[in-house]
Amino acid sequence: MASLAEIRAKLKAQETRSERGTSGGDNAIYPHWNIPEGSTAVLRFLPDADPNNTFFWMERQMIRLPFSGIKGDMNSKPVTIQVPCVEMWNETCPILSEVRVWFKDKSLEDMGRKYWKKRSYIFQGFVTENPMVDDTSPENPIRRFVISPSIFNLVKDALMDPDIQEMPTDYTAGLDFRVTKTTKGQYADYSTSKWSRKETALDATQMAAVDSFGLHNLADFLPKQPSEVELQAIKEMFEASVDGQPYDTERWGQYYRPYGVSVPDAPTAPVAVAAPVAVAAPVAEAAPVAPVAAPVAEPAPAVEAPTEGGKSAEDILAMIRSRQKT
Repeated sequence: MASLAEIRAKLKAQETRSERGTSGGDNAIYPHWNIPEGSTAVLRFLPDADPNNTFFWMERQMIRLPFSGIKGDMNSKPVTIQVPCVEMWNETCPILSEVRVWFKDKSLEDMGRKYWKKRSYIFQGFVTENPMVDDTSPENPIRRFVISPSIFNLVKDALMDPDIQEMPTDYTAGLDFRVTKTTKGQYADYSTSKWSRKETALDATQMAAVDSFGLHNLADFLPKQPSEVELQAIKEMFEASVDGQPYDTERWGQYYRPYGVSVPDAPTAPVAVAAPVAVAAPVAEAAPVAPVAAPVAEPAPAVEAPTEGGKSAEDILAMIRSRQKT
């Protein structure tokens, strides 16, 4: 288990670098976004089972590819597929390599944000105070939490506080994290969420759960890293999505497909099935569709000097295609 000093050192290193430059059908994921307005859920985070993970969370990066429908199905509705961004594994993402250039042109900014990667953070732990009356704790009370960047920044920033002497995940001297839901305008706001200042020990029931069920390896809940063939499929789906083409089941169904869509004669190997995605509200904390929390958009690259706007959709696509050929 990493020490608090190691976490602080690694967070500081990440900040310096930035200045320079699958869930099943159970209820293991705690849907904190569903707590009533004005209420607080108290969470107790636990360490990652992987001793090589300095942090007690894992970062997930996903990209949404919207399609107008499914090819050959005249009655199909728009679908969205979430695919992993390979920058999670320090690889070059073919989508972001294309999209980053779009932010140099003001007329392509909105299109760039549409296809920009979304970050979320996976934690595990106990729900010590639950304001949701209709939430049922699973047999294994060690829940998973899918945390948006807005809440994650509150979790991370407090760790740099010198007044915190022990690891918040320590079994005997740890800290609870209080997720408080309010409203800002017409959208949910979690900016008043914070760490408790009072150290507490896990109780006997919680310790028994850790001993009985064990800790999760958080990396197990990240999407599978795409193979070269799957990466090519992602690139093709991205290009088709930008062009306004429908999703082609025969072409990509064996790699990634919308939730609920079957593929005739599909291979027996596991297929990355995209969870259904709700239409995201234009805010930092959009309510996700269960069981997978919809990640929140990471800030897009800084916009450089804009060019003349007012281009039509056809002009934008032509520009994109021209750049791909060069």
